[in-house]
Amino acid sequence: MLVVSAPAQSRCTIPGSTKVYIASFACRRARQAQRCKALSSVDQHPARLQAKLPPLRKPTQLKQTQSRTMATGSPTPATDQFLFLKQVALEAAETGAKIVQEALEKPRNIHFKGVTDLVTDTDRASQEAILEVLRQQVPEHGFLGEEGGVSGNAHSEYLWCIDPIDGTTNFAAGYPSFGVSVAVLHKAEPVAAAVVEFAGGPLAWVTRTYTASKGAGAQCNGKDLQVTATTDVTQSLLVTGFGYEHDEAWSANMELFKELTDVSRGVRRLGAAAIDLCHVALGVSDGFWEYRLKPWDCAAGVLMVQEAGGTVTTMTGGSYTVFHRTTLASTPGLHQRLLETLKPKTEGLIQQGYPLGTWYVPGVYEQYVEQVSNQ
Repeated sequence: MLVVSAPAQSRCTIPGSTKVYIASFACRRARQAQRCKALSSVDQHPARLQAKLPPLRKPTQLKQTQSRTMATGSPTPATDQFLFLKQVALEAAETGAKIVQEALEKPRNIHFKGVTDLVTDTDRASQEAILEVLRQQVPEHGFLGEEGGVSGNAHSEYLWCIDPIDGTTNFAAGYPSFGVSVAVLHKAEPVAAAVVEFAGGPLAWVTRTYTASKGAGAQCNGKDLQVTATTDVTQSLLVTGFGYEHDEAWSANMELFKELTDVSRGVRRLGAAAIDLCHVALGVSDGFWEYRLKPWDCAAGVLMVQEAGGTVTTMTGGSYTVFHRTTLASTPGLHQRLLETLKPKTEGLIQQGYPLGTWYVPGVYEQYVEQVSNQ
C-alpha cells in the first residue's frame, strides 16, 4: 500500500514569465528516500502494486530546462510548469491517500449530506491534508473541494479540483472502487493531475497511482498509458455512472444503459467517475459517459484520458470543460459511434428544459469556460 511522509519544505522562486514554487532539492530527496523506505515493505508482497515515482530534478536543472526550451520550442516552458504541478498533485494525492489507507480496516464514521449521499470523517481529513500540501506549495492558486467548496485566490488562473475520496459509498462499504483525485485547471483546462486508486478489497488492498500533465502524457505506476484502438461498439466494454437524484436524467441514463448493453460487450457501473475515467486511459475499458458530474469528480480523469490519446466532449459532441454537466470520454475511433446513441437522448432532455449546461463556475472562471465552450 502507498505510504507517504510529508516533511517540512522550503520553496524557491524561478524567474521568468511563469511564477513557479518548487521544494528544495534536499527536501525532495529526503522525501523520496522516505517513500522508498516506506515502500520497502511492499516489495515483500508481490501481489501489491506500488507507484514508481519519476526522478526529481534539482531547481537548477529546472532553470536550465526553461532556458533551453525557450530557445528550442520543445517542450515549452508552460509544459515544464505543468510537470512541476504534476509533482505537486502527486504529493497532494499521496498525502490524502495515506489518510484513506490508515482508515481502510477501521470502522467508518458516516454522515449523510442527502438521503443516500454519504460523507465520512476520512473524506474530511483527506481533504484537509491535501489542502495543506497545496497551500504550502501553491498558495497563490484557487482551490475547489468536494467537502468545503471554494477557497484560496478567487482571481487566479489556476484552480485545483479536489476529491478527497471519489466513491465514498464504496469506501464506506469496503467495496474496491474508489480513490483520491487531485487536478489543477489553467483557464478551465486540466493541465496536471494525480489519482490514487484503491482496489483489491478487504484483506487484499492494492493501489494504482495515475499521473498526467498537459503535453507530457499519462502514466500508471510510472508506465505510459494509451487508450484502446477499439472502433466497433459491438467489441467495446463501456462504463457509466448514476447520480443520487432519481430524476429525468437518471431515467434517461437507465435507458441508455440498456441500449448500449444490448449492442456492446457490456456496460459497467462502478460508482467512482475518476476511477472510471482512469480505466479508459489505462485501456481496460473503451468509453465512459455520465450526466451531472462535478469538477472534482472528473478533472483528473479527463486529463488522463486526453493525455492517453482519448477524446472527451459533452454528450452532444460539444467542446468540453469539467464544469459541463455531461461527459463522454472514449477512444477516438469509438467516440462518434457512441454519440449517435447518446446525443439524441441528451438533446431531448435539453429541449424539455432539463438543465444540462454548466455547473456553478467560480470567480474569473466564467470567462474561461465561455471561451472553451465557444471553440
